[in-house]
Amino acid sequence: MSTRIAVGITGSSGGIYALDFLKRCPHDKFLIVSKWGKAVIKDELGFADPIAELTPYAKRVYADSDLTAPLASGTNRLDAFVILPASTSTIGKIASGLGDTLITRTAAVCLKERQKLILCVRETPLSTVTLRQLADLSAMGVIVMPISPPLYFVPKTVEEYVQGFVNKVLHHVGVDAGPAWRSEEME
Repeated sequence: MSTRIAVGITGSSGGIYALDFLKRCPHDKFLIVSKWGKAVIKDELGFADPIAELTPYAKRVYADSDLTAPLASGTNRLDAFVILPASTSTIGKIASGLGDTLITRTAAVCLKERQKLILCVRETPLSTVTLRQLADLSAMGVIVMPISPPLYFVPKTVEEYVQGFVNKVLHHVGVDAGPAWRSEEME
C-alpha cells in the first residue's frame, strides 16, 4: 500500500516551501489550498492560477470548502497531514477543535484518529496565545515545525535554504532527504 500524505497550504507566507515539498515528496499527496493560501502563492510565486500550477504534484486536489471530501472522515486513513505553511489563524482553529474548512477538519480527524499531523508555522513573533496553542497541540502529539531553515550546512542559495527545511519535513514523513538534515558523522 502506498504512503498517503495530505498537504494543506494556508495563507501564511512560505508557499515556496510547500511547492518544494510537493515536488520532492514521492508519496501520494492529497492537496488542499485555502482561499488565502491561493492568494499568497499567487503573490509570492507569481502563479496566475495556483491550483493549476500545483495540481501536477498531487494525486488529487480538494477545495478547502469541500467538507464531503474523503479527507474529512476518519475512515480514510492518512499516514500524515502536513500543513505547510500553517497560519496562526489555522493553528487557532485546530487548537480550538474547529473543523469549519477541509484543512481544519482534516486536522481534527488526524487528532481524533491519532494520525501524524505536522504544522509548519511561518510567523514571527508568535503571540502568547499562539505559543499556548502550539504547546497544547504538541502535548497532543502534533509535530510543530517552525519554518526555520538550518544553516549548519552553509546554504548558498535561497533554494538551498528552502530545501534544508523541507528535508526536515520529508524526514518526518519517512523520506530519506539526504545529508542536508543529518550529520555525516552518523553514517
